[in-house]
Amino acid sequence: MVYVEDARYAGDYRLWIRLNTGVAGEVDLSDLVASEAAAAPLRDVAAFAQFFLDAWPTVAWPCGFDVAPESLERRLAAGTSRAA
Repeated sequence: MVYVEDARYAGDYRLWIRLNTGVAGEVDLSDLVASEAAAAPLRDVAAFAQFFLDAWPTVAWPCGFDVAPESLERRLAAGTSRAA
């Protein structure tokens, strides 16, 4: 099972994440924030920065939006991020 071990705000709509698989890097989630109705409250960068790790654990926001760790892993593997 893939899960997020650590996550930090990296500016704009980016997060630096480290997965339990050892993969780590910066992920740009601006496309999700722009396209997903459930993420509409996060279009305010200050709201986006208020993420937390939920019980799975993965990144989540008080508005109820979250991103599956497997999706974050795919984004890292696809190069839609910058390794750290």
